[in-house]
Formats: sequence, C-alpha cells, structure tokens
Amino acid sequence: MVKRTNGNGNGNHKLSSLEKASIKLTDWVGTPYSLIGHSIFFVGIFVLYLFGLSTDKILLILTTAVSLEAIYLSIFIQMTVNRNTESLEEVEEDIEDIQEDSGEEEAAHKVILHIGRELKIIQKDLDTLKKKGLI
Repeated sequence: MVKRTNGNGNGNHKLSSLEKASIKLTDWVGTPYSLIGHSIFFVGIFVLYLFGLSTDKILLILTTAVSLEAIYLSIFIQMTVNRNTESLEEVEEDIEDIQEDSGEEEAAHKVILHIGRELKIIQKDLDTLKKKGLI
C-alpha cells in the first residue's frame, strides 16, 4: 500500500488509482526507456514524410506534440517537487522529535549528575558524623 500524509502528518491516506498511475508515469519519464520511447516517437514523426505528409504538416504535428509534452513534463516536475517537499516536512518533524527527546535526555542526565553530587555530600556528612561518634 502506497501512503502519503494527508496534511496532519500521520501518513494514513491511501493513494487513489489515478495518483498511483501518475506517480508511476512520473517515475518512468526519467528512465532510459523513456528516452528510447521519445526517440522512436520523434523518428516516427519524420517518417510520416515517407507516407506523403507535407513538411509543414509534420512540423505542425511535431510542434504540437512537443508543446503538449512540455506542459505534461512541467506538471510531472511539480508533482515530484510536491512529493519531495511533503517528505522533507515529515523528516523535519522527525528531527524535531529527536531533538526534543535529546533535550529531555540531557535534562535527565543533569538531574542524575546533581543527585550524584548530593549523594557524595551526604556520604561525607555521614562519614564525619561516624568519626565524631554521633551515629
């Protein structure tokens, strides 16, 4: 199950099928398979010339395809930025929790050291009382 936070940081929001598909597609765009697929597509556009399509029409198709792809790529980039930002926010929360725990441990350590010093003082006082024969 793929999870993401739903704004409150508890990470229990199930992703919809559309979200899962868009994440997979976004991840695929950055692979060598995507490069090969795009190369085949662009070569295929120019092969249309062999089927009698005019250069003007081929360039119109190519320009339209490239423009649409640029729009989708910018959307994919923004989706990735949003996911990474959300992930970083979760990490920041974890770091804050760790820092709070560390601060609490440091305070507890100081208390233990203080108690140790106090016990040494009490022990010295008891030793002094024993030497004087009072206990």
